[in-house]
Amino acid sequence: MKKIKTVAVEAARKAGKVLLKEFKNFDRDKVKFKHKHEIVTRADLKAEKILLREVRLNFPDHRIISEEKGEIANSSDYLWVIDPLDGTTNFSMHNPLWSISLGVAYKDKLVLGLIYIPYLEEMFLAEKGGGAFLNGKRIKVSKIEGGKAINTFCHGRRNEHIEKALSYYSRQKLRGFDCRQLGSAAAELAFVACGRTESITIPGANPWDVAAGALLVREAAGRVTDFSGKPWGLGSDSILASNGRIHAELLKVIKQSR
Repeated sequence: MKKIKTVAVEAARKAGKVLLKEFKNFDRDKVKFKHKHEIVTRADLKAEKILLREVRLNFPDHRIISEEKGEIANSSDYLWVIDPLDGTTNFSMHNPLWSISLGVAYKDKLVLGLIYIPYLEEMFLAEKGGGAFLNGKRIKVSKIEGGKAINTFCHGRRNEHIEKALSYYSRQKLRGFDCRQLGSAAAELAFVACGRTESITIPGANPWDVAAGALLVREAAGRVTDFSGKPWGLGSDSILASNGRIHAELLKVIKQSR
């Protein structure tokens, strides 16, 4: 695990350096659309190339799932779940809230989660059973509940995901919750872990967007489930991550929105 953690941190920093350079000189006219609501940039592909190279160089037998490249099958019980640039739309409009997300699972159980926000120079890191940290300092979820809670939301690309997200959003707002979309699921999970916000709700969650953040929130003493209240796993298609104090109430809102 020590080597895995070292490689993950170094790879994220290398990719982050390239992304920052691209960000400062980014031309929005050159973006390409993968789907109706998703874009891909040269920056995504450059960062992914760096991350994949570092992982394959140090762990040639490890499996990998990456947002752009897809699945790289192999024989190992270790699986890297990678999003080279989470928050591409933010990146393209020169919004600095975007991140790199690296999750590592052993036999499908997360053992390492890393989220790096290069523009803010913030490295979030969690190891199973070892706690969660921001730039080396231990972090915990907030103790805030009720009307003071700040909640975020995101959604998958299918229409049903968008409709569900909007339904959750409206019901949370009507219940008095502050609810908003920040544009980077990984960063939003990191924010829950360090107590800047109280929850994030995502129907249609992709594993590369949320794997690292799910472990971060758990190791920061938060709670992470799917929309039925079962513990979140790599095969889950929805995620609710919170400080735990407002989790039950949010599950009620989700149930009412179906």
